[in-house]
Amino acid sequence: MMTYTSSNQRHRNLKIFYTLMMLLSILICHQTYAKDQTKQLSATNAMTQVQANSDQQAAAKVLDLLNEYSSHADWDRYFALYRADAIFIGTDANERWGMEEFERYSRPTTGWRYDLTKRALLQYGDVMLFDELLTSPAYGVSRGTGTLIKTDGKWKIAQYHLSFPIPNAIAKQIMAEIKVAAATAQ
Repeated sequence: MMTYTSSNQRHRNLKIFYTLMMLLSILICHQTYAKDQTKQLSATNAMTQVQANSDQQAAAKVLDLLNEYSSHADWDRYFALYRADAIFIGTDANERWGMEEFERYSRPTTGWRYDLTKRALLQYGDVMLFDELLTSPAYGVSRGTGTLIKTDGKWKIAQYHLSFPIPNAIAKQIMAEIKVAAATAQ
């Protein structure tokens, strides 16, 4: 038995059919576009990761050279790793030096040795933050923290802060000794 539909019904069915086909086409195009975008993002992320790894390796090399040059008192090469406007913050509360002052302190010495134990790097564009644990024959465990800035395509130290981490269990005792030493120095 054949059923007849009115032309209005047929027209409505065709309209629904074409609308569904159009939606299906849009969905297929969107999925293809989304896959392409994902591939592009993956490629971009991979390139960014390679760049970040390359930048981190270059920044780490600067810090490695810093420790190497200081251990041999190779001051020309040591200070070439810093920006001209860099700041060095030493372990004494009064040691916040620009490069000229830090050079006047350093050049007469035979150097100092700090061996890397552990390092973390964190990059924000052309700025690299770092913190590192070091060991020194003279002082034992110390910590270096600071900032490198990519300058003319090379990583340069903008700030370096050397400190001695104090175990929490003896922090009050050490701080009491520091207070006595500061009062005596005045």
